[in-house]
Amino acid sequence: MTPLAATLVHLDWQTIGLELDREGFVVLPGMFGLEVPGLFTHLLNGFYPPLAQVSNRWNDILQLPYRYPPQLTDFHAQCRAVGQQQALPQLTCLRKDEHQALGQDAEGEHVFPFQLAGVLSAPGEDFTGGECVLTEQRPRMQSRPMVVPLQRGDLAVITTAHRPFKGSKGYYRVNMKHAISSVRSGERRGFLLSFHLCPGAAHD
Repeated sequence: MTPLAATLVHLDWQTIGLELDREGFVVLPGMFGLEVPGLFTHLLNGFYPPLAQVSNRWNDILQLPYRYPPQLTDFHAQCRAVGQQQALPQLTCLRKDEHQALGQDAEGEHVFPFQLAGVLSAPGEDFTGGECVLTEQRPRMQSRPMVVPLQRGDLAVITTAHRPFKGSKGYYRVNMKHAISSVRSGERRGFLLSFHLCPGAAHD
């Protein structure tokens, strides 16, 4: 068992699920080192099974019929069957005055509700600014901005596009977007990992 796999086994997934219900994201400190071979593959395969359980619970709440299979390979097979064969970009590199605009990685029939975000540079040392930002849009309300506090080695589980929210008349779906604020100095290297594939042919 790899150190990452051992760490995942001991995470409090009930608390993580409750935090995702409440805010739409959760930060897990010190989840990865920078010298792990195949880091992104390990993260995607390790986090998919427990997050698939949360995703299926969300679909139950929202009365959506689709259920995510227990393993990432099976989910990717379902993506490919509907023409989603292309992996989304994973690495980001932003320099002074650059930013990433608000958006969603939600193209295709099968979109996984969660993504994994992290930084590979040290905030305050390698760069300043460049905060990971989420916005939540509820019906007939102004967008709520949320800063996701990330240090190098931390991992954030963030909502891809939509999540259930319990209002006074029951649950409804709220819209989520993510962005990276302007880098004020230095170079911000990071990543955003998507569990689903996007429409298009696979690239080597």
